[in-house]
This record gives sequence, C-alpha cells and structure tokens, in this order.
Amino acid sequence: MPNLAKLQNVFKNLYVRLGVAALLAVVLGLAIVKSDVPQDPSPVVHSQDISQITALAAAKDRLDYLLVARPLSESPRYVFKFKGAPEVHVVKVPSTSHLSLEREVLLKNGIPYSIAKEDYLASHKAVLLEDGENGVAAEAMAFFKRHALDIVLIGLILYAMKFGIPGMGMSASVITPDKLKGSMDDLIGMDDIKQEVLHLEDMIRNRSEYKSHNIDKPFNVMLTGPAGTGKTKLVGYLAKKLDVPLIQASGSALESGYVGGGSKALNALYRKACARGSCIIFLDEAQTLFMPRGRGEKKWEDDTANTLLGLLDGVKSEQGAGVIWVVASNFDDASSEMDEAMLRRFSVKINFRLPNKGERSALLKSFLGRKKEGLVDWADLDLNQVAEMTANLSPALLETVVERASMISIQEKTIINTDLMFRAFERATLGLTDRATTAEKHKQRERVALHELGHFFMQIDPYLRQGMPLEQVKEKSHLLKISTEAVSKLGALGYVLQSGDDVSLRTLEELEQDVIQLYGGVAAEELFYGARGISVGSQNDIEKATKMLNLMVNRLSMYSRSKIDYTQLRQEGSGEHTVRQVEEKSDELYSYTLGAIRDYKAVIESLKDTLLDQYVLSKDAVFALLEERRELLMGHIGGGRHASLKLCADSAAIAV
Repeated sequence: MPNLAKLQNVFKNLYVRLGVAALLAVVLGLAIVKSDVPQDPSPVVHSQDISQITALAAAKDRLDYLLVARPLSESPRYVFKFKGAPEVHVVKVPSTSHLSLEREVLLKNGIPYSIAKEDYLASHKAVLLEDGENGVAAEAMAFFKRHALDIVLIGLILYAMKFGIPGMGMSASVITPDKLKGSMDDLIGMDDIKQEVLHLEDMIRNRSEYKSHNIDKPFNVMLTGPAGTGKTKLVGYLAKKLDVPLIQASGSALESGYVGGGSKALNALYRKACARGSCIIFLDEAQTLFMPRGRGEKKWEDDTANTLLGLLDGVKSEQGAGVIWVVASNFDDASSEMDEAMLRRFSVKINFRLPNKGERSALLKSFLGRKKEGLVDWADLDLNQVAEMTANLSPALLETVVERASMISIQEKTIINTDLMFRAFERATLGLTDRATTAEKHKQRERVALHELGHFFMQIDPYLRQGMPLEQVKEKSHLLKISTEAVSKLGALGYVLQSGDDVSLRTLEELEQDVIQLYGGVAAEELFYGARGISVGSQNDIEKATKMLNLMVNRLSMYSRSKIDYTQLRQEGSGEHTVRQVEEKSDELYSYTLGAIRDYKAVIESLKDTLLDQYVLSKDAVFALLEERRELLMGHIGGGRHASLKLCADSAAIAV
C-alpha cells in the first residue's frame, strides 16, 4: 500500500490531468461547432409572428419557396422567400401550432412546401437561428447536453479530491465568546478542578512570563474523567473568560471512511483556527486518538493520530501561536493504555471526578433552585438524604434525576419533595417497574421476596452479630427499598435498592462482605427450597461474585504472601492453581452465608408475607417491622461471626 504522501501525489496528478482533459474537450467541442456554421450572404428576418404564415394563402403566387425545418421539434421553423425579394424570412412557431398551420393553411390552400433535409440544415444553421442567438453558444449547449453525465461525474471527482466527500468530513462549529453561556461560577464544587483551570488561564494570559523561565512548550490541554462531569462546559467557560472563539468538533467525525480523510479534516480544522488567530480548538470524545499506534497491520489507520501529533507541535510556530488545543476523553492513562508520544504533547492534564456527597447536595439545590417558586417543597426535602442515595452519579445524571422529578410532578400535579426525588432517582437509574408481570405468579413472587430479603439480611448481618442496636444498624444500612416489582431494564423480577459509598478503596474484609451479600439471595433460596431448588435468578449475583473473587485472588493476591498479579503469569499450571483458590474461597464464603442466613429464617418468613402483600417495603418500613420482631430477630443470632468463616489476617496467614 503506498504511503499517504505518494497517494496524494497520484490524486493530484490525476486531478490536473482530468481538469485539462475536460477543458480540452470543451474547447474542441466549441471548435467543431464553430467550423460547422457557414456564412449566408442573404439578409435574414426572424420572427415568431404566426400571422405571417396565415398571410401566405393570399400571397402564394409571389412565393419563391417555403421550407419547414425540424417539424417534429419543440420549435419548428418556417423558412420562405418571396420572388425578387432579397431577404429570407424565418418564422419560429410552437410545436402545438405547427400541425394546425400545416392542415388549415398550407394543405387547405394548396401552398407548396418542402421539409428541409439534413444537408440543408447543416449548411444553413445561421439562417435557422434567431437574431441575437449565438450559433457557437447554441451548439456548445447541445454538446453539453450530449455529455452532461460525463461532465457531472468528472466534476464530482474533482470536487471530492479537492474538498473531500460531502458528509464524510469533520463538522466543526465556531462559537464566538458572546454566544457562550455560563461562567466558571456555574461549576459547583470541584474547587480542585477550578484551581487547575485558573492556573491554565494564567499560563495563557502571561505566556511571556513563562517563556522567561524557559517554558515555551505549547499549552495543549487534556481533559479526562467520567462522562457528564462537565468537561465540555468547562471549555466553554474558559473560552468566554479568555474572550476567544471556540471551534468545537467531535473526534468521532474523524472516522471518515476513506484513507486520509481524518488527516484532511484535522488540517482543515487547524487552518480554520489559524485564520482566526487566538482561539481554542476543542476536540471532544477523542479517546481513539490516544490509543497506542502500530497495533494493526493497516498502517494508514495511524495517519490521523500522526497528523494530530504534528499539529500539536505545530502551535509552536508563529502561524498557530494563538491556537490552544483542548481534547477531552472519558478515559485516562491510569485506566487504559495510551500512546506515550501523544501524552507528552500535553503539558496540562486536568482529571475530572464524580462529585462527593456535599457537592451532590449543592448541585441538587442549584438544579431545583432554578424552578419557579412553589414547585419545590423545601420543608419536606432532605437534600442530604437525596445526595446519599445518588452516590456515584455525575452532575449530568443528577440533572436528569431532577428533570425526571419535574416530569412526575407535572403528571401527578404535585410538588417536589424527598419521596418524589427518590422515585425520580429510581426511574432514572432503574427504569420502569411493573407489578403486572409478577401479579399472577405467586410462587415466583414468593421466591423473589425470599431472594431479596436474603440480600438484605446478609448486608446487615455484621452489625447484628456485633450486638449493635437496630437504630444504629438502620443508620449504617445502605438499604433504600426492597421490591418484588419486575424491572425490564435489568431483566429482574425484583431488586434491593441501595445507596453507594463515595470511597471505592475496599479492604479484603469489605470485599468478602460484598460477596457474602451477593450470595445472600441464592443462600435464601437453598434455605427454603433445598440445594436443587436454586433458580436461574441467581445468575447475575453469581457472575458479580465470581468477578470479585477473581479480583481478590488473581489480580490483588489478597490470600497470598506473594503480592503479584496472577493474570499476568503464563506459566503452565498457574491457571489451575488460581482457579482452585477461587473455588475454595467461594465455597468458604458461601458456606458462611448459608450458615448465617439460617439464623434469620424465622424473621425472613415473617417479613415475606408483608412484602408479598405490599410489593415494596421502604427502609423505614423494613426496620419498623424488625423493631416489632426484635425478640425473634435477636433470639436466633449468636455472638461474633460464624465459626466457619476465616477472614482477613487468619486467611492471609495460612494461604502462602
């Protein structure tokens, strides 16, 4: 495969040759047309007056000759000359009038006439044309009509070579500072990120000062982080603050579908930016450009990334001195492998994160505060509780939850409070819930109820075994609700909805507790239906537990003194060893779960009927029922953890 430079030269030569060929064809056609037009010495009188033809009936004795030229065309010509008269008359008539003139005037009055033959037409072209009508232009038009398709195809090829194929190039919008909305103050919380942006602004405004410190690298900026965290908005705020235009394009638009299309689009984007002087080029969703080059056999797939590398260095030149490249990606070099050369081009990297609980509360207050007065019941709205339930949601998703709350408020003609926000959160994250799917399936609903209660009790099991009062257990529990309604989005007949933790640094004991909680559902099914009564409804729980056990055993080596990542080892037999370890830990944790859940059998049996009757139990309702059954609950729980489970230090010490 020729490289891009050679390919471009080939197209350039073809472009020139086709252009010259098309021009020669036109000139040659005009020359041929011009050579076919003879000069006629007789003066010609042109007319479109049909009455001149009808008057021939009275003057047929003076008629020297009468010819009808092209009688089947759209505009037949009557060519006649009177005896002794110097001029030749040419009368053009519509094709619709010719038949009636021929029948009612010529034939009826016996006026002799002939049909002009081709040789006459060829030798009297000038006679048959109207005054002011250029013969060369007319024949050129005929030439173009005959070769219209060829000319259009050649034109399209030339256009595609020069400007690219329409619809396959990059669509970039230029936004002037006065059209940009919002400001840096709209970025709620995120003080660490705002500080980084202020440093960037200082770099751009005071380039000369930084250059005095021998810092002359271009200020290319990389924004990374989860979707919906405000990367795009921040670029707009920066452009407005610097009072420079923003040229925005999507990295996905570089996938043009033909060789060199991405490079051509990037160069065009850069030329547009250079023409505006100081401006920001914002390339969104550009993660594919940061993947390591040379991975595939098709070397031209790296051309777009190579072009971007050159352009990022090119802003050092005077031509692009005012151009600032800002690219955004949902991934960073910590979570995925990226091209080192590309990463080095960015002197400023800003990593976005999900908002913490306090920032979520402030964001929710801001979104809700934009609504008209009286639409939000602030007295019955606990923002801290809503912020807790919306853990790990981005600002964009939080705004979606608020929008969903407004929709429910409008439909039900009520005001927004904590309960409505909870329902909006559930609708935005889980989707639609349906009771009708399980309403007539009592046996399935009973199984779902037992399964979900099993999850819940294994979540609070550590606190109960520590002898913690129910009031404290309730505070520590992440439960939001237990439901036996079907969720089509998840493909589930029930679910336990819980809030999450902002901190994701899980310890070995916490990870084991997560696995135990996942096993709670299947253990409850075995407890009530036997080992052969476990349903396929546990599939999702088992998949998640397996993934977590693989992380603990293979990737983090939590049960071994040798702290290595077994997944990177390829020695023969190492795979079987780690599989056995996963199986052993799974058996150990499931055995504990099954033994522990037996202590809650009576309480689960008691709560099941209430859950089946009401379909849904909130956190308050569940703990109110537990309070009523306090003696039944505490009477079956032994002190400490189940004897069959060896955790943390003990397990790590014996597994060498």
